Amino acid sequence: MEQAKDFINQTRQREEALIAHLAAAGYVRTEPAIMQPAASFLELAGEELRHRIFTTTDPSGAEFCLRPEFTIPVCNAYLASGNAGKPAAFCYLGPVFRYRAGGSSEFHQAGIESFGRGDREAADAEVMTLALEAAAQGGAGKLNVKLGDVGLFNALLETLKIDEAWLRRIRRGIARGQKLEAIFTPPNSGPGGDHTGVLAALQGTDRKGARALVEDLLSIAGISSVSGRSAGEIAERFLEQAALRDSAGFSQEKRGVIENYLAIAGDPDDAAARLRKLARDAQLDFARPLDEFEARIGFIAARGFDVSGIHFATAFARNLDYYTGFVFEAHDAGNPARGPVVGGGRYDNLLMALGAKSPVPAVGAAIWCDRLVNGAEASS
Repeated sequence: MEQAKDFINQTRQREEALIAHLAAAGYVRTEPAIMQPAASFLELAGEELRHRIFTTTDPSGAEFCLRPEFTIPVCNAYLASGNAGKPAAFCYLGPVFRYRAGGSSEFHQAGIESFGRGDREAADAEVMTLALEAAAQGGAGKLNVKLGDVGLFNALLETLKIDEAWLRRIRRGIARGQKLEAIFTPPNSGPGGDHTGVLAALQGTDRKGARALVEDLLSIAGISSVSGRSAGEIAERFLEQAALRDSAGFSQEKRGVIENYLAIAGDPDDAAARLRKLARDAQLDFARPLDEFEARIGFIAARGFDVSGIHFATAFARNLDYYTGFVFEAHDAGNPARGPVVGGGRYDNLLMALGAKSPVPAVGAAIWCDRLVNGAEASS
């Protein structure tokens, strides 16, 4: 009993040291309500989260969920404050609720969110290094840091002028850790049967009208969801399949550039040199995003962080749909299989999706408090 009390007290002390470090850096502490409207998470956080949140409905039928993470609630609170678009920085510490196989579905999470800063690369560097410092204050040992850049990859895809359907498929596949061979293989109808007729009817049609048609057909059939997918998601799946059938295919030349890009990993400075060579060899106008990448690395180094200790991988992405720029994770060097201790990145489009009238630069990081100390509860 006394050991349990001591552990709880030590945990609270570590967490308070962690949040105090974030607040001392100028991040205002906030804690949004535990009960949140479910729509924002279901629409914006990606399918990976959909099957792991705890939902309920009120008497009117409106759907709510226990807070599964802090980023979206903090964004909503910022937008509701009337200061949207202005620089603001927040920190948080509190319980979140999300299903984790083999671990508790209620756990403490801390973190920071930075809004409205135009100096994006400097803000990225600050958020990453500050979150890692706070994790150390909370008891973390040696952490292995992995860095990626969704924005860099998106810039490459845009430079290659890839069809929209393929863009979505490639981005989503990389975020979910799929092999390139699987990504570049056009989807079939799957176990649900042959949908050739539906796909042929949708090819070349207006996207909004086509989605409405599929949703109406599903509604007539009394289908609201299949394997956890909503009618809207099923409609999007049909539309993607139709677009891929209608496309001219994926050229081997473009595929080769993407494969060469995704093979680059290692020291960030060395990776930057290899990326510039790839751009020259493929005759791609890729200078600006590479300049931004190198500037970010420079700001990280300027904050006293050993850049040579970072592992950069072009193929690394975090499995949340709202990330638009640099992403990172830090794992316990002694037990990397436990999952990230710290993770975050840039999400410049999220606040517009939540109702902002104009784009708002945004970057943040989360800290899993139950993974800070050796012997903490293992989780997926």
